[in-house]
Amino acid sequence: MPKRTQPKHARPAPAGLSRELIIGTALAQIDTIGPQALSMRSLAQQLGVEAMSLYRYVNGREDLLEGVVARLMGNLNANLDPTLTEHWQGFLQAVAHEVRSIAIAHPRAFPLVATRHPAAPWLRPPLRSVEVVDTFLSALIGYGFTDEQAVGAYRSFTSLLLGHLLLESAVRGADTGPASEPLDEGGAVIPEHDGQKDLANAPEVVRLRPLLSEERSDEEFDISLEALLDRLNLRLTQ
Repeated sequence: MPKRTQPKHARPAPAGLSRELIIGTALAQIDTIGPQALSMRSLAQQLGVEAMSLYRYVNGREDLLEGVVARLMGNLNANLDPTLTEHWQGFLQAVAHEVRSIAIAHPRAFPLVATRHPAAPWLRPPLRSVEVVDTFLSALIGYGFTDEQAVGAYRSFTSLLLGHLLLESAVRGADTGPASEPLDEGGAVIPEHDGQKDLANAPEVVRLRPLLSEERSDEEFDISLEALLDRLNLRLTQ
């Protein structure tokens, strides 16, 4: 029986091919060309493999983009330490500057933080992971906030951060629209239900979930607008 040979066009996967390498390469591509131009084919070409080789590690483009967002925000929780400051204002400033540093370092990728589905429908970007929100709420409650005040601060704070940083990303050349219509390439799963996320290590999120789930967008908009008007009025009267 004749010996089978590989097709000439087939290239073996490099020894170090992994999900981490694929996601890191995708982030580097997005930093250069933006998420709209990213494709499994272009990614495979840069890695020197066939596109199908990537599906051993990522479930298509949707899963790839989820991985990019996780890479962007993955170290955020480890860098939030409420013990580094005595006051809640200092903690919020530290969180804000930490998130802004991500947006500045990756302006073309940062809008994905806003357009991808969060881990649960009642979480809000850019503080969109259960772990980060649990740290945030625990810290504020430790500073003396009530449950309602802590959740209200989370809502207002995330709205301010997202609005400002998306605008700043756009100024730096980002396309702030969605990367694409959802594409199911290879059985990708878009997280939509909070039941898919293990909340065992997020006690404050579990306890405050009813408050986090409340719809208060109209009230939040009016409060933010009034705060802006008050600041402008203060400047005019000084």
